[in-house]
Amino acid sequence: MNTSSIDRYTLKQYTRLMISFFGCLFVLTLFQYGMLYYKGVIDTIFSVSLLKAIVHQIGFTALMGIVMVFPFNFWENLRSKYGFNLVFVLLALVLIIEAVLTAYYCTTLVPLGSDILGYSYADVKITIANSGGFMISVYLLITAVFLVGLFLILYRITSKFYHRISRMYPFTIVLFSLFVASLFTDGKPINQNKVQYLAVNVYQTSTEDNSYTSTEEYPLVQGPNIENVLGDYFELKEEKPNIVFVMVEGLGRDFVGEGAEFGGFTPYLDSLTTKSLYWENFLSNTGRTFGVLPSLLGSLPFGKSGFMELEEYPNKLTMFSVLKNNGYHTSFYQGTNSSFDKVDRFLRSENVDFVLDKSGFGNKYQKQAEDAAGSSWGYPDKELFKKSLSLERSKDQPRLEVYMTISTHEPFIPPNQEYFEGKVKDILTKGDFDSRAEKIIKKNDNVFATLLYTDDAIKWFMESYENQPNYENTIFIFTGDHRLIPIPQRNNISRFHVPLIMYSPMLKTTRKMSSISSHFDVTPSILALLSNSYELKMPKKVAWMGGALDMETAFRSTKNIPLMRNKNELKEYISKEKLYTDGDIMELDEDMDISSTFGGGSVEKTLERFKSVNHYVTTENKIIPDSLTIFSVQKEKFTPAEITWINSIYDGSNFDRSFFKARDLAFNRKWDDALLLCRYILSESPSHIDTKILTGRLHIWKGNYEESVKILKDCIAMNPNYIDSYAALFDVYFWYDKHAEGLALVDIVQENSASVHEISAKISRARNSARKAGLQIHKKTNKDAENTLASIE
Repeated sequence: MNTSSIDRYTLKQYTRLMISFFGCLFVLTLFQYGMLYYKGVIDTIFSVSLLKAIVHQIGFTALMGIVMVFPFNFWENLRSKYGFNLVFVLLALVLIIEAVLTAYYCTTLVPLGSDILGYSYADVKITIANSGGFMISVYLLITAVFLVGLFLILYRITSKFYHRISRMYPFTIVLFSLFVASLFTDGKPINQNKVQYLAVNVYQTSTEDNSYTSTEEYPLVQGPNIENVLGDYFELKEEKPNIVFVMVEGLGRDFVGEGAEFGGFTPYLDSLTTKSLYWENFLSNTGRTFGVLPSLLGSLPFGKSGFMELEEYPNKLTMFSVLKNNGYHTSFYQGTNSSFDKVDRFLRSENVDFVLDKSGFGNKYQKQAEDAAGSSWGYPDKELFKKSLSLERSKDQPRLEVYMTISTHEPFIPPNQEYFEGKVKDILTKGDFDSRAEKIIKKNDNVFATLLYTDDAIKWFMESYENQPNYENTIFIFTGDHRLIPIPQRNNISRFHVPLIMYSPMLKTTRKMSSISSHFDVTPSILALLSNSYELKMPKKVAWMGGALDMETAFRSTKNIPLMRNKNELKEYISKEKLYTDGDIMELDEDMDISSTFGGGSVEKTLERFKSVNHYVTTENKIIPDSLTIFSVQKEKFTPAEITWINSIYDGSNFDRSFFKARDLAFNRKWDDALLLCRYILSESPSHIDTKILTGRLHIWKGNYEESVKILKDCIAMNPNYIDSYAALFDVYFWYDKHAEGLALVDIVQENSASVHEISAKISRARNSARKAGLQIHKKTNKDAENTLASIE
């Protein structure tokens, strides 16, 4: 179609679009620096850093201008306004994405990069929901409207001075060319365009060459002879000791112990450091929670996005499997959903005896307060400890207990929030904080109030644990999974800098270590301590990423320690006292500060070698050979035909959606197809309780009473508060005339579930059936009811 040159949009309108686009980026940059100043992260808004950010935004605008000019001209030549409208919409979308990424950066102080590829849709959905999902949607809508409106306003304003711009075309072209070059200059996260950072980071990660060239088939395998560095500090008893790990969300060294930058908000843990073996310069191997379990309990490599994200687990050794193989009862406790970060899948691969997550608390425990959107992560830390300590423990079997806390995570709304925020004010009044720290604490008083709450919960836990069997024969280990992200950090190592506190009634002496060790070193050291004193069944060889904890009291750094900042982002590596970070070689000092240094180029090469080994052993199942495996990974097997059918109806993106599909199949009496899909869902997400309940119902519809009852009992044990499990089991007992069992179930559901009213008809039916069968109805204690149910075969 022919259009006149008068009607067609030209370079004039295109230039105005790009100028308006930059104007919006400029406003977003000011917003970022204003927010960081308000939070106390930076000292001033107007600085050299701001100027660099503006330069990078101009460079990004120049790049967008070059890229967009081709579709603009192409569509304008076809029909007037098509090219203009297309470019306007695309630029508006880029601005909205930039706004979202800027808000993310202002919250986490880390730009979003390729780590976004390491999280499932379900994980992202849970995170957003528990960080104010509804309000995020509202803010996003307001931001989108504001940016589009601002874009239009700036475009109209440019018409008033375009005649001046048009005289400067030669200079403008030169200027834009110069700023295109700025895109290829180094920048820091604070002054880089966030869309550009995300795109470049994803590209680099996706095209990274991690090819393994060595001929060594199992490069991590080594002898088990780790030095027993802890033996001199413990008076071990004849029986094997209990081992209790408490992994505290966000517990950075900046908040704990003598000399902490934000000291005073963990008084109990501070006191514990003086009664323990305490490593003040300790490192988490990952910058987020996804890596703490494999690193701390398994000394395992990362894989591409974190070990627990691997599609198939390679053969491995962990403290769970080694101690379980030596008679320990293994357990894991957390107040949130164990399917997040695929924790449940990892624990199942280790045959952990007991797992408690938020589905298993019952109605006696109070969930964490909901945020403005009505979302809650689960149960706060003190409720977690209360629930755990209400469970029976054997006097005759050693225990490995692992706790993961959640309260010190966004949205930072602890129980008794006003009380703890009042304590924050008292600490500020009495403390000796510099102006920067004081400003940060005031702006984040809810964060520091949550620290006080968690510290108080840990104090309660330790005092209450004294009443547990064999307390005097227990070793407690406290550490952080990473440093609290919303609080400004001093440098790139701060995010990984956490305390390690090892306390026990069996300690002969205390000691503070200033040398550097990491989570990788904990499992080898604990197992070396136990192997030296007891006849443990240990593999002839191991494949630990770490070694013995460094017991040197003076500062020193002698280890090679890889650090994965985010999923998909392995950008830090410590080799002795050198730190490689984002392309720079820095030097660590005794205060864990970093400074530029000369030399150290070999550190980057060491990191590249580690990346190749890390990729090889996790993708090719080459951590340890089959002969050294204690528990082989039991992967649910499906035939090619089954996989083809599953893929035809389920894309793998959302387990809830696939559950609904399985339910529809069941309602249509396609029971075998429904069971197959349920098997697949549970192979990937073993804690998906709705799928387990549906599996139990499917077995009873197929006439398999014993299997149905077993599955539904497991569901109740997994989540004693969830009413659907009881509803299904009441039906099973009624259909099979199990009147005594149905009557016992009445007492259990009334004791444990807050939703009894939803199945009142089934409860009445069970009682009526019991009366007709001549059974006496009386009130039982919960323990009686549980014993009755447990005795049913």
